[in-house]
Amino acid sequence: MLTKSTQHIRPRWLTDSRQAMGDTSQSVFFAIRGEHHDGHAFIGELYARGVRQFVVERTALSPDRCAELASYPDAEFIEVDSSLALLQQLATEHRRLFPLPVIGITGSNGKTIVKEWLAQLLADDYVIAKSPRSYNSQLGVPLSVRELGERHTLGLFEAGISRPHEMQTLEPIIRPTVGIFTNIGPAHDEGFRSRKQKIAEKLRLFVHADTLIYCADQTDVADEVNMLLKAVNPGIRLVTWSLKGNDATYRATLTGTRLDLVALKVERAPVEIELPFTDAASVENLLHCLVAVQTIHPLTAATLDRRLRRLRPVSMRLEQKEGINNSVLIDDSYSNDLAGLQLALRFMNQQRSRGQRVLILSDVLQSGQADDELYAQIADQVREAEISLFVGVGPVLSRHRDRFPPGSLFYASTAQWLAEFPVDRVRESMVLVKGARTFAFEQIVNRLQRKVHGTRLEIDLDALTHNLNYYREKISPATKIMVMVKAFAYGSGSAEVAQLLQYHRVDYLAVAYADEGVSLRQNGVTLPIMVMNPSPETFPVLLDYQLQPEIYSQRLLADWGRFAEESKGDLPPIHLKMDTGMHRLGFLENELPALIAYLTAHPALRVETVFSHLVGADEAQFNAFSRQQYDTFIRCTETLRAGLGYLPTRHLLNSAGIVRFPEFRLDMVRLGIGLYGVESSGIESAAVRPVGTLKTVVSQVKTIPAGESVGYSRRGQLDHTAQVATLAIGYADGFDRRLGNGVGAVWINGHRCPTVGNVCMDMTMVDATNVPVAAGDDAVIFGPDQPISVLAKQIGTISYEILTGVSERVKRVFFKE
Repeated sequence: MLTKSTQHIRPRWLTDSRQAMGDTSQSVFFAIRGEHHDGHAFIGELYARGVRQFVVERTALSPDRCAELASYPDAEFIEVDSSLALLQQLATEHRRLFPLPVIGITGSNGKTIVKEWLAQLLADDYVIAKSPRSYNSQLGVPLSVRELGERHTLGLFEAGISRPHEMQTLEPIIRPTVGIFTNIGPAHDEGFRSRKQKIAEKLRLFVHADTLIYCADQTDVADEVNMLLKAVNPGIRLVTWSLKGNDATYRATLTGTRLDLVALKVERAPVEIELPFTDAASVENLLHCLVAVQTIHPLTAATLDRRLRRLRPVSMRLEQKEGINNSVLIDDSYSNDLAGLQLALRFMNQQRSRGQRVLILSDVLQSGQADDELYAQIADQVREAEISLFVGVGPVLSRHRDRFPPGSLFYASTAQWLAEFPVDRVRESMVLVKGARTFAFEQIVNRLQRKVHGTRLEIDLDALTHNLNYYREKISPATKIMVMVKAFAYGSGSAEVAQLLQYHRVDYLAVAYADEGVSLRQNGVTLPIMVMNPSPETFPVLLDYQLQPEIYSQRLLADWGRFAEESKGDLPPIHLKMDTGMHRLGFLENELPALIAYLTAHPALRVETVFSHLVGADEAQFNAFSRQQYDTFIRCTETLRAGLGYLPTRHLLNSAGIVRFPEFRLDMVRLGIGLYGVESSGIESAAVRPVGTLKTVVSQVKTIPAGESVGYSRRGQLDHTAQVATLAIGYADGFDRRLGNGVGAVWINGHRCPTVGNVCMDMTMVDATNVPVAAGDDAVIFGPDQPISVLAKQIGTISYEILTGVSERVKRVFFKE
């Protein structure tokens, strides 16, 4: 039964069915119809897990769905036009309950860092509520503001927009008293008519603010503030700063690491302080923070100096690494608060690759809550996340040990943990490490991380999700997606990528060989998996692990049929491959009568899908042939339908085909190289993000005189006195030998350094003359600044070879912002 009442919304808000953990009886699920998912599809799953209150959207209530909802007898359904709009309205009402100072932050870059640094600088003076990580969207902002409570004395919330009118919704939710406009740049330009319009839209956040802080050197921002914002909010106080000597409230001068901040238009003493970071972006972010601090809670130079010294870089990355004893390590050790803990536990929940779950947590500092209340909440989160072993580090956690599950371990300090913790306890485990900065949990991470050489492939899980959603937008919601995770997920790490894809509810996975599928099953992947190269000797494995074979010939079909007749158990379905022009594997059109005859004689062989492969979807010159292949495929599938009496799921398009031939999407598409950041059609290359960044370390730096040689066979002849850096990567790691002798290059501290001499098995030398470099520095082989496609072109190959060539001995580090 549907109701329009919103008076009794339960206290815990859920917007993602995957986040439901523990006791859900006090939760309300907001079913949101988004670009990529429809939350209404998961009501039944959540009802089975104990949720009883749901907000649903009228446009989603088809007769079939209403009948489904009627089958949940003790559920309450609140019918609205937009679940997201109701959530935003409730957050707005919640914000009105707390008349406290709130700093709202917007701009193109630096929002999260400014927010986090401000929180560190003001933690001694305020109990702060802030956005977790970069929760600054239409959904993230209300969820962040919802955390405001009676104990808080300051709010820090960031807001990001990607199209006009979005800030009008976020402004009353945040309702900042003080605003910070960080800067303006090209991010999300595509959503606005002009840069000027984008600035104007962002300034809507401050239409009721008392104060706005911004950089006077950003003249385009200053112009819009004076022209537009002052017109709608004439009483707003403008507090500005300049590094270029422009007219401003504060004028800053940076000499080396020494900053002089002079107050020109307010009664403030000049401040001389040492900056902990001096790169341009950090200086800009720090000046926003310093001016904000001096505006809302002025501090002496000595106090500022002391607090700046304890300031740390903001690592917004939650990293997943290989741990010792066959464990997986989730490194989220940069900060510790309740909201961040909940996000990290959710990330851990989506990983199902290890038996036990271990949480190593430090005392939570400066929460503003009474210890009894705080650690009762943490203990509840530990139980809801089904943590197998809880490890508390710090004197306060140790005093509250009785709240935590039996068998939990407690240490008064990180030093005691390092001396006494039995590391064998994390064998075959998923280990989350989360601690406040002062506990130096990087020492714990170092102890638990598997030690391999310094070369690593960093996989950006957010970029992978972005790419998945980009291709999802190209197809209809009814079209399924099969994702290729063969060849170690194109070098990215099969199990970890597959787990993320499972979390984002793709429909199928595909691997090349049975052992790849077995590994995924052993790592908790339950999605249907197609094996592209099955063989009779692997059939028992396919049955045991419910892996679905691709059948591409009459002989292989007969082998599978004989196995089916001899087998006991639930036989997995099969996938039929048609040869429409690739002429690699598959049934030709004239072989269909024999195929149909065999399948009709063996009705136990269920055909799940039928598919083919486009020969030249990535090249416009083959468009006519691609259309010819499509026509052939449709004829084949119609013949199958007539012969079998049913039509299996059809799929033809690969990554390039999804972009170039959306009209051929049929029932399913197969996503491969595009997911990993290579848009192979060449039409929308900028739309996908690089997923992998291959890095290594500099092992040694030396100066070699002109006339000397470098490397095997004296191939690297020097015509100048050179600074040569030796890198811990070679052809055994996937750095192709053809990239030697100046053909390839790496990036070190922002400088291009060409190779010199032959690439060795485990090492490579590069010419780093006039480059600031030292042993231990990072060298980037490929990534956002050094595209894979460039490396591939340099040696006359394709991006696939570069990606899949990264050796499995290179450690993979998975991170999420």
